Amino acid sequence: MNYVQPIRDPEMIKKIIEYLKKWDEKYYIMFMIGIYTGRRVTDILKLRVQDVINKDSLLIRKEIKTGKMANIGFNVKLKKALQPYCENKPLDEFLIKSRKGANKPLTRYAAFHVLDHAAKEFGLDQIGTHTMRKTFGYHMYYASNKDIVLVMEALGHSSEQITLRYIGVTNEKVNDVVKKLNF
Repeated sequence: MNYVQPIRDPEMIKKIIEYLKKWDEKYYIMFMIGIYTGRRVTDILKLRVQDVINKDSLLIRKEIKTGKMANIGFNVKLKKALQPYCENKPLDEFLIKSRKGANKPLTRYAAFHVLDHAAKEFGLDQIGTHTMRKTFGYHMYYASNKDIVLVMEALGHSSEQITLRYIGVTNEKVNDVVKKLNF
């Protein structure tokens, strides 16, 4: 089964950030929002400049998939990236604009191709749009001293087991134990 994984290596995350920043600043911003807020790509692509400029947190009144409200504080690095990006942009402009149409958001399909292209550039597989959300959850888990309840809450999951499996920790633990088997 080829399913999407988080990016576990912080150095690889930095390389992808730099790569996307050089390619197109909007892709860099999309990735930064994804890895620093854990929101789904469909919610990220619907954001407008007014949703992030001069804000300390990202408030999504109704997530597309769940219909739930989400409010997550901005990391200093994300806020620092957003400020110059949003300068001189109309407040109603989509944050991650498509080249097609006057003010249309990038599509989920196009976002996937951007991440897939970056993944191939660095020899990564099992990467997709959900990779940003899973990367956020994975690194939040370890940054919080493995506080799975906190990560579960941030991702809006209903159980610890779902969250551990989702962020790839369950699979990681299984593989670690399998490697230690010695018959």
